[in-house]
Amino acid sequence: MKILRILLLILLLIIVVVVGGGFLIYNDTLRGPLPQIDGNLSVDGLEAQVEILRDSWGVPHIYASNQHDLFFAQGLVQAQDRWWQMEFFRHTGNGTIEELTGKTDSLIGTDIFIRTVGWRRTAETEVGLLGEAERAILQAFADGVNAYILNRAPDDLALEYRLLGLTGVSIQFEPWTPADTLVWSKVMAWNLTDTTDYEYTRQAIYETLGEAMAADFTPPYPYDSDRPTILYPEDLPINEASAAAKITPSMVSETRLNSLMAGGVQPGEFAFSDGDPGIGSNNWVTTGSLTASGTPLLANDPHLGIQMPSIWYEIGLHCLPLDEQCPLDVVGFALSPAPGIIIGHNANIAWGVTNVGADVQDLYQIMLNPENPLQYQWNGEWRDMTVHEETINFGDGAAPITIKVRETHLGPIINDNRINDETGEVEGYNNTDPLVMRWTGSDPGTIFNAVFKLNRATNWQQFRDALREWNVPAQNFVYADVTGNIGYQTPGSMPIRPAGKDGLTPTPASADTDVWQGYIAFDDLPRIYNPARDYIVTANQAVVPMAYYNQLAEKVSADANTLLSYDWAYGQRAQRITELLQQFAPNTVQTFQQIQGDNKNMDAQLIMPYVANLDLSSAQPGLEDARALLLGWDFHMQMDSPQAAMFGEFSATLLHNLFDDQLPEGYTATNHQLWAIVQLLEQPDNPWWDDAATPDVVEQRDAILIRSLEEGYAVANAALGTDRATWQWGKLHTATFVSNPLGLSGIDMIEQLVNRGPVPVGGGSDSVNATGWNPASGNFAVGGLPSMRMIVDLANFDESVTMHTTGQSGHPGSPHYDDMIESWRTIQYHRMSFSRENVEAATVNRLVLIPAAS
Repeated sequence: MKILRILLLILLLIIVVVVGGGFLIYNDTLRGPLPQIDGNLSVDGLEAQVEILRDSWGVPHIYASNQHDLFFAQGLVQAQDRWWQMEFFRHTGNGTIEELTGKTDSLIGTDIFIRTVGWRRTAETEVGLLGEAERAILQAFADGVNAYILNRAPDDLALEYRLLGLTGVSIQFEPWTPADTLVWSKVMAWNLTDTTDYEYTRQAIYETLGEAMAADFTPPYPYDSDRPTILYPEDLPINEASAAAKITPSMVSETRLNSLMAGGVQPGEFAFSDGDPGIGSNNWVTTGSLTASGTPLLANDPHLGIQMPSIWYEIGLHCLPLDEQCPLDVVGFALSPAPGIIIGHNANIAWGVTNVGADVQDLYQIMLNPENPLQYQWNGEWRDMTVHEETINFGDGAAPITIKVRETHLGPIINDNRINDETGEVEGYNNTDPLVMRWTGSDPGTIFNAVFKLNRATNWQQFRDALREWNVPAQNFVYADVTGNIGYQTPGSMPIRPAGKDGLTPTPASADTDVWQGYIAFDDLPRIYNPARDYIVTANQAVVPMAYYNQLAEKVSADANTLLSYDWAYGQRAQRITELLQQFAPNTVQTFQQIQGDNKNMDAQLIMPYVANLDLSSAQPGLEDARALLLGWDFHMQMDSPQAAMFGEFSATLLHNLFDDQLPEGYTATNHQLWAIVQLLEQPDNPWWDDAATPDVVEQRDAILIRSLEEGYAVANAALGTDRATWQWGKLHTATFVSNPLGLSGIDMIEQLVNRGPVPVGGGSDSVNATGWNPASGNFAVGGLPSMRMIVDLANFDESVTMHTTGQSGHPGSPHYDDMIESWRTIQYHRMSFSRENVEAATVNRLVLIPAAS
């Protein structure tokens, strides 16, 4: 039935195009939702006149005389450009995606899971806890959104309403509320803190292969190598305790190797993050000692999932005049459903963020009362659960589904309400092996208090005070100010686990002593201010040297587990950025651009010596030539590089041959395991090298390397032809920007309308230009990428530059829907204007909002 409706839609569009005047009407269909961006616009709800100046990239700068109007106008402007994205994002956060798509088998489990975790329930609680000032800002933003969307029919707001409506989906149109903003913060927090897949993977490998092989598959961070942590040993102590002792992260004890996975949630069932800690974000900052200007430079490029339009919306917020009642003069990047600037700078400070990757989720196996499935054992007694009834509606009129969510004081049971693969029915309570999820994001937070304070901060102390209220997701914040200071701060709720508990796998829990004992105090979280080395680099590597935990133990508890995480990126990007900062000194905006675009594959450099030493005398013809091609390579994953293409095919095959034959069913290696390969190359007889498909032969390292080289070469020939001179990494490694949900319709005509790409790109998962791909996909399509690049020049803010991935607009008919893609993929930038003089000089569109006459 769904396919029939889509086919009818295509037929209707063809009729409109052919009979109704060809491309003119087709173009009108696209351009109808475009907003007014010039002239005067009368608006209810404003207190005074507001100016909105847009440059040739569609970047708006808002000038308002009071704070209410500033955030009101931000809501209106972001709704003008990104309303459908905002609509889709709030439905995602609410767990009501199928109200937009109609009943879809692949999405039922997603909506059920989101309702179970309860992002909306937490957001509603946070609304009730808002202070008066923060509530006023969120309400002003919502009022601005509604001033735009409630004065137009849905079809005049977004193309998606028109097309989905023709398929029989009836979308309930609702005003925007502060809870809609807060629920999106929960989605983002989940994307950046979801570590449960790692717990499932580790548990399954422990059960199937044992702890030693699990440790080889996910080796600990190389603390004793040249891979840097964010804080160096000389940056310690955070407090005055001794840093002399050394500790190492512990693995799970053998007593934990039980069958917790039986019947539990399967890995990948609810995929809201990229699932690969090898992909992440970069930011760094230097003092004037390392720059040509003598003042700090700050760079940031957050790596997030590829999408259309971009996750980010570039905007400037300016009070005119600037005073205590209206203290904002800030530019940077917002999230379309939210007010304020998440990443950027004001007149005094600049800041950037990367993901810490902290382990702030644990799974607990609880014991239910056999006489009452709504009670669980806790501290020797039966404790009652809370039950939430959730109804899932479908936009196409299919019969709704009602589920019941059981919630403990730790969090919800996440493996209830599973869908039977054979019948498609929801099974209800799972009383066999219930798993409870504890997550810091379920605690009511104050993240927007932090954002608004951050936007107004003028110095290091105010910056840190703002971040005290940033509870989740934990981020690596770098800082610089116009007086020459630089700094770093980790904010966020970091669990203190009891002795012997590591959170690396699901674990039984029946008492307070089994679970988190609180959070690390903010003033004990890692920070640096003006380090002697004159730079700070974060790229999702381990935050601190292990001595930090010894110092912390003296303040918290000698036997408490305060490890921030076990799973880090392995420092390839951090090492490379550090090398280039030193190489290019004195640095400029231009050298920072070179660093952000750097494509060197640090793992390839370590793997290739082993390939060079292989005995290929018995190998297939042509393999010597393929190896010679690789040995002449500079290890850079340039989009036009034939060597990068060959290494891509070889490394993908090597990951598969080395790991996938022995991993439990349903699991596969990711690019994160390239570092595991580097470690295993030094162990030629490690059991991972043995091919499980040949039980009569025990393979060792070189046999698997030769096989992988042969197979990778064959696949490269098949994909790119036999003329190696024409091979290019960018022919394999492409980025396709997909719009939700129409971009996933499976219908070429619709997908071509809303999607963009594929376009060739350089880089790879652990290059500084981190364009990640998933080996399990069978291709090199980009899954995660630098979602924007920003370089802030503290000597002259108007010389700062930036670019995000797609464009400012979410309307396919807008010239700003896709005008940034080419610049983004070729590492080009546009100026990030700040002063009124430079904003005026760049202005091509001017809209004046005028209060409607009462």
